[in-house]
Amino acid sequence: MAISTVKVTVNGQEYTLSYNSTTGKYEASLTAPSKSSGSHNSGSGVDIGTPAQGKGYYPVSLAVTDDAGNVTSADADHATWGTHLRLEVEEETAPVAEITYPSTGARITSSRPTFTFTLTDEGSGVNPSACYIKIDTGDAIAVTPSISGGTASCSYTPTTALSEGSHTIEVYGSDYDGNVATHVSASFYIDTVAPTLNVSAPSDNLKTNNSQLTVSGTTNDATSSPVTIAITVGSTTYAPNVGNDGTFSQVVSLSEGSNTITITATDSAGLTTTVTRTVILDTAAPQIVSINITPNPATTGGGYTIAVEVTDA
Repeated sequence: MAISTVKVTVNGQEYTLSYNSTTGKYEASLTAPSKSSGSHNSGSGVDIGTPAQGKGYYPVSLAVTDDAGNVTSADADHATWGTHLRLEVEEETAPVAEITYPSTGARITSSRPTFTFTLTDEGSGVNPSACYIKIDTGDAIAVTPSISGGTASCSYTPTTALSEGSHTIEVYGSDYDGNVATHVSASFYIDTVAPTLNVSAPSDNLKTNNSQLTVSGTTNDATSSPVTIAITVGSTTYAPNVGNDGTFSQVVSLSEGSNTITITATDSAGLTTTVTRTVILDTAAPQIVSINITPNPATTGGGYTIAVEVTDA
């Protein structure tokens, strides 16, 4: 008897192999499936078999028919030929890494912030054992992600507090086919200390008859300059310029009576320091109610008394 047909089925598509007289084999040049056989595709409706070493495969079925109609079959589960009928397909596209917190240039008021990032791979899928974050010049730290579809969501909180000042994180990962994402980084600042604020004028509980008053002082922040100053008197808020040396000065208007002056320094991280001063404006002059000289007239060389009654609102 002679061989009639040799057919294989891959990814739901049947192919007929042609006899090659040179090699003495039945052959066909085929195009691999467009998706990786990585385990991420196990939910795509394609039976890619049981992953091996983190990978799956496309099962290939073989049917050899002779001219009498006898058929010999083998598939990916065949005891002898099964391992030869498992097509592994690898992609060449690396995952895409993205830092979701913090953004570059962020000012963070916690010394142990929770960093978040994602790795996306619609091919073989993100390898959950290969998601990493680096802080400054430290070693890579493996992060266990939460995976939904082709996206791995990762979060990491440092075990020890970060120092005040500038820091950088770097994230990356790989898919089941070993493609490594381009490393993505973000620089940020840790600032847990509020700005300094010294109000040199006015003194607290100052009394004045001048409706214009100068508020002055100095401010600074070692890690999150520049610092802005807001001065509020009643319903009016002033925003004086702060010099390179941290000094500020602002003329404010007072209302008759007691005035509460609130001076607030805010650094770039949003931390604030507030000083309050109370100033009393009194523009009403004293009023004379009565004047009495007793006795009047006085005797020569004798004593007398002057009594003056006054009020001051």
